[in-house]
Amino acid sequence: MSLHDRDVRQDVRELGALLGDVLEAQSSTGAFDTVESVREAAIDYRRGERTDRDELAAELEGLTPELSSVVARAFTTYFELINLAEERERVRAVRRGEQAGTLSDGVREAVEHLAEDDPELVQQVLDDVIVEPTFTAHPTEARRKTVKAKLRSVAGHLETLDEQRLTDDEVAGLERELEAEVTSLWQTPQVRDRQPQPTDEARNVQWYLENTLFDVTADVYADLEDALGESFADLDVGKLFEFRSWAGSDRDGNPFVTPEVTTETLARQRRVVLERYRDRLKALSGILSQDVDRLDVGSRFEASLAADRERLPGVVDEAESRYPSEPYRQKLKLMRERLDRVDDVRPGGYEDASGLADDLDVVAGSLRANGGEAIVDAHVEPTRRQVETFGFSLASLDLRDHQENHTATVAAALAREGIDYASLDEDERVETLTEAILQDQPVVDVTDTEGLDDTPTRVLRRFDHLADWQAEYGVDAIDTYAISMTEEPSHVLEVLFLADQAGVVELPGYSGLDVVPLLETESALSGARRIMGTLFENEAYAGALESRGGTQEIMLGYSDSNKENGFLAANWSLYENQRRLADVCAEFDVTLRLFHGRGGSISRGGGPMHEALLALPNRTVTGQVKFTEQGEAIAEKYANPRVAEREISQMLNAQLRARRNAIETPEESVAATWVAAMETMADAARDEYRDLLETEGFVEYFEQATPITVIEDLNLGSRPASRSGERSVEDLRAIPWVFSWTQSRCILPGWYALATGIDAYLDDGGDVETLQEMYDSWPFFRSTLDNAALSLARTDLEITTHYAELADEDLRERFFPRVSAEYERATDLVTTIADRETLYARDWFGESLRRRNPYVDPLNLLQTRLLARSHRTDAEERTLRLTVKGIAAGMQNTG
Repeated sequence: MSLHDRDVRQDVRELGALLGDVLEAQSSTGAFDTVESVREAAIDYRRGERTDRDELAAELEGLTPELSSVVARAFTTYFELINLAEERERVRAVRRGEQAGTLSDGVREAVEHLAEDDPELVQQVLDDVIVEPTFTAHPTEARRKTVKAKLRSVAGHLETLDEQRLTDDEVAGLERELEAEVTSLWQTPQVRDRQPQPTDEARNVQWYLENTLFDVTADVYADLEDALGESFADLDVGKLFEFRSWAGSDRDGNPFVTPEVTTETLARQRRVVLERYRDRLKALSGILSQDVDRLDVGSRFEASLAADRERLPGVVDEAESRYPSEPYRQKLKLMRERLDRVDDVRPGGYEDASGLADDLDVVAGSLRANGGEAIVDAHVEPTRRQVETFGFSLASLDLRDHQENHTATVAAALAREGIDYASLDEDERVETLTEAILQDQPVVDVTDTEGLDDTPTRVLRRFDHLADWQAEYGVDAIDTYAISMTEEPSHVLEVLFLADQAGVVELPGYSGLDVVPLLETESALSGARRIMGTLFENEAYAGALESRGGTQEIMLGYSDSNKENGFLAANWSLYENQRRLADVCAEFDVTLRLFHGRGGSISRGGGPMHEALLALPNRTVTGQVKFTEQGEAIAEKYANPRVAEREISQMLNAQLRARRNAIETPEESVAATWVAAMETMADAARDEYRDLLETEGFVEYFEQATPITVIEDLNLGSRPASRSGERSVEDLRAIPWVFSWTQSRCILPGWYALATGIDAYLDDGGDVETLQEMYDSWPFFRSTLDNAALSLARTDLEITTHYAELADEDLRERFFPRVSAEYERATDLVTTIADRETLYARDWFGESLRRRNPYVDPLNLLQTRLLARSHRTDAEERTLRLTVKGIAAGMQNTG
């Protein structure tokens, strides 16, 4: 049986042709001919049919401003459509693999790995594992929400054409709708005319949670339980997923995220999730129409229904009148009423999601006792899983702010009480904060902000609202606070102190907050043992930790670590410091939950999540894992339900296997010679990377040879591109740093200094054979090298040359040859160590590159042509910004 009627080549060909028709109809035949001429010239060069790009460059140079805009729009729109074609091909691969039983890395394969183990071990693994994807509002999504909505419509039409048996008339109708959607897409502005607000970002994250993850997560649970049932009996599968979000609550560097924004986000997410539950209960009511005369509902069900009668006396008569002999429908009617009364002045509403889950358990138990197991499995259990996973908050919010703001706030608040906190040394600060937290009476009034500067006012208002948020929406709705740039124990205690003063913490015995240090600089990572050891020994912090169950969440900053140390050194530092954090937590009998602050790009910790989770040091794999999802990676992973299901299945597969491995082998075997090799490579790579950044003129070269100045004005996100507005690598946020290099097709942050590091090892007496052994047998090294290979494969130094020519000659001669030499050597070394002819290991990746490169090239050349102009018209500025969008779509990566 054929599952599909199309393939990726057909989708690409027909979408490209459709776009050409729309372009000609909406612009002119002349504009269409120009785009075709540019396209053919780019393809011919990539195929080797032309020896240079002179003709292509000349054609672009001769474009009028109007035609430049058309060309930029045409290639940008092409990539947006082709991305959908490749997404559809991934769905085909997943479905075919499922049908053939060959799909790897899913939950069934995870169960196969567990099938020979004792049931007790498997139960421990299931009890330990929880996966927490955390969606952030980091500004790496280049597309407008309106554009994304139109693209999802196109994707829906492609799915119908591919998977359904249609008549000729039905196909013709769908093709007309496709043409209409692509026409509308062409006519829609691609570039935002305003900066998105934090509420826009929160709604964007909410869309994926509501429209894909809410449904597919229950499917993953069902797949897992089916697979487990084939090998084990009576295993209990508890909660395995929890979705969290920073959108609408992350204040680090974003003054626009106010308490009002967070309040709106919490309220909207609750409305959305309650409405989804209402829909599910309504659907269940259509299914559970059993007659009371044909079943015995059982005493537990009867008691639950009786309790509802007492709780909702005004609604019982209506339910019994409407469903006189259908007890399940009566119960569901009363359950919907209780949902309607959540946050209502009327009594009887559910206090929290556990009440709804209990009612679903009651219904499920009664159905099972009456032979309705199939109904439970198909309809009731998925709803219960949704309630267990999404609660009444849809996604729990994490707060975050920079440690400097907390220090300034504590100093200002204590100064009014006669305490000169600012002049205290670290030990004195720890002592002062500890005593203040442990004493019964508050030291400061967080509601009193009169006379304070902006920063203390903002921070105190936040903590004042935190108590209200938890009272209104439940502690689980917003119970985590991450501290950026944590460097000292006092930075953590300051947040605990402010929470204590706001009534969110009441020691001994209660803390409504997980305080999470974010370690992102080399000094913080190397000092992690000192920071965490001091906290674990601290009476106040230890008490708060105990009240939260003894689990310490620690966040690792991949982005800033990479920007500070370079790709190879940052990866090694993170690996080693994860091990040290696991050691100190074990020493104090604390359960570690690592929070991996990964970006979408390789250089910011991105790459395949499945491989990343399996490459973690065994001693760090406690079962609990948390990681950020952001920017274009969210759309890529979670816009399509089938792709979303595959993604979270792979995450669960990796975590189940990793936890099982960690229990069986707490310390993986890593040869001392391998560790020594990594230390040599990392040290040399860090020195080379830092030397590049600190060489006089490098910042000027970066500014001249990348479109950073354009990116900063793109309205990608609600927060500024730099922390202080100054132009320096240190001050620049990691996202625009990576985005700028990606645009110039020189993904330097993802591989620079790798070759220098490896050469240092070889010069020190090392050999390639040892590196090949490390690649074959050490998941960390293999993952690191493969990720660097992806960045190298996406780099095209021939295109980068055009950007380098924008820089002053002395700067170009100083830096471009150095970068080029590092790239060439890294390419040779990676392919040699991995023992393959190409940088990429997967053929589909190479095919995608070959499909995309000829279409990205004209956008790069057009962009450099516009960047070279010292004065640009408004139309040229819009076209330049559009090229940034197009290259991002073509590279499938921003920051």
